[in-house]
Amino acid sequence: MTTAADVPDAARTRDDLARLRPDLVAGYDTALPGARAAVLTRLWGAIGRETLPGLGRRAWTGDRLTVTMDDGGTLTGPAAATAPFADAAGPVPGPRLEIHSPDGAVTDPVHLARLTGMPERFRDELANSVANLTLARANAFPTPTLKQLADDPEGLATAEQSVVDGHPIHPCCRTRAGLSTEEILAYAPEHRTIVELAEVRVPEDRWYGEGPPILMVHPWQRDHVLDAHPALRPTGRTRPARPLMSLRTLAPVGRRSQHVKTAVDVQMTSAVRTVSPAAVRNGPVVSVLLHTLATDLPGLTILRETFAGAVLVDGEPSRSLAYLAREAPRQAPGEVILPLAALAQPALQKDAVDTGFGGDPAAFLQALVTRILPPLLVMLHRGVALEAHGQNTLVALRDGVPTRVLYRDLGGIRISPARLRHHGFTLGVPSLHGDLGTDDPDALRTKLLASAVSGTIAEQIAVLTRTHDVAPDPLWGVVAAVARDTYDRLGTGDDAGLFHATLPLKATTAMRLATDPLDDAWTHLDNPMTGLR
Repeated sequence: MTTAADVPDAARTRDDLARLRPDLVAGYDTALPGARAAVLTRLWGAIGRETLPGLGRRAWTGDRLTVTMDDGGTLTGPAAATAPFADAAGPVPGPRLEIHSPDGAVTDPVHLARLTGMPERFRDELANSVANLTLARANAFPTPTLKQLADDPEGLATAEQSVVDGHPIHPCCRTRAGLSTEEILAYAPEHRTIVELAEVRVPEDRWYGEGPPILMVHPWQRDHVLDAHPALRPTGRTRPARPLMSLRTLAPVGRRSQHVKTAVDVQMTSAVRTVSPAAVRNGPVVSVLLHTLATDLPGLTILRETFAGAVLVDGEPSRSLAYLAREAPRQAPGEVILPLAALAQPALQKDAVDTGFGGDPAAFLQALVTRILPPLLVMLHRGVALEAHGQNTLVALRDGVPTRVLYRDLGGIRISPARLRHHGFTLGVPSLHGDLGTDDPDALRTKLLASAVSGTIAEQIAVLTRTHDVAPDPLWGVVAAVARDTYDRLGTGDDAGLFHATLPLKATTAMRLATDPLDDAWTHLDNPMTGLR
């Protein structure tokens, strides 16, 4: 039996709970083995899929994978557990994944990372991920039903806060380096908290933005960063707000027209979650472009970034003192809007399949993919690759049936000025800051396919196969049919990526171990739609 003392960070978190929330201690002890196994599964998956330092040849023998390390040692474990979205760990106590190594059985991700020579900083992040995932599971509530979400005026925030396990393939799925246990309980969305969004007055000569010089600040940033900037003065006014899946993006309570994306100098999952100068400059103008491009796509709504502001430090917008205001989805009566990551929770997905489709998983998937894929492929054809992963892409359901798709967060998209011009969008193409602009067709296709197909759609299929005991190949046939129909209507040959021998997937662990963890890196998986064009 794993105890908190066996896992770095977990023991400290447990001690904190004994002081802060003694009612959670027993649940923490129960949740720890499953959380540790869940992070181990994600790390083993990365070892099986990605090119990582210290690891060499991979060999599959039956249902086992053997990985040879640079020092000659080998790791052996279940091949099925390397598939994206594998459920080898599950939420129940007791590890169900065991890796065999020269040191014997490995059931701890920190131990596995040490064996493979991964740096100490990454091992610390894994330990932090285990501790926080355990805390999230110990404090989890039952997943809401679609009816409960439809009846909830703030159903979107409720749905987002119901996502307990975080990133579905990243081993740092719950890393919150720099937040104390008390702060995690106070600020993290999975703990269903409400925070106070603070107003800070900025001297006019230090303000970048069109509106009044007022900075909206996350309470963590207010308490940890503002002291270094005495010219910035809190006004004393605050707004209660609920953190969404990303923690630093907040939904003001009772004001459902707008969300606020704040800067928080804390590493969560793969990056420190500040707001870059490029994002401040791009957001509102790129929003206008995307809204124009999507005007004739009735099934797609672009949630525009309506305002961005930042404090000037040394003449540049500071990434630590910035925020964005974004349109919030408008939920009609009887409608449910939720991120696809929330819909991938087995209970919610099954609710949609049963309510809208009489328990038929293929019919549900066809309806969902018909809403998701065509508008994304049309946008790509026109010159914009949306990073349509499960957090950025939302779906509206009515009685379990998908009716439309909404997209938010413009930081990871790619835009081709040449394609825009080719399709007649010669006016209103803004100057692009940072890495948004590219005319490379491979870069554009990879950005969309890795997020929308290998990520979002693949996760829905993985969950369907487990909850409805169906084979994945017929479900992928449904996806291929929707894609074929879309390409035939577009009359374009730009479909090689979707039906190629492999599909790209973001290599999240390789990126985290790289010198610059924000540079995109990709791995490639066998494509289940090869030959279905």
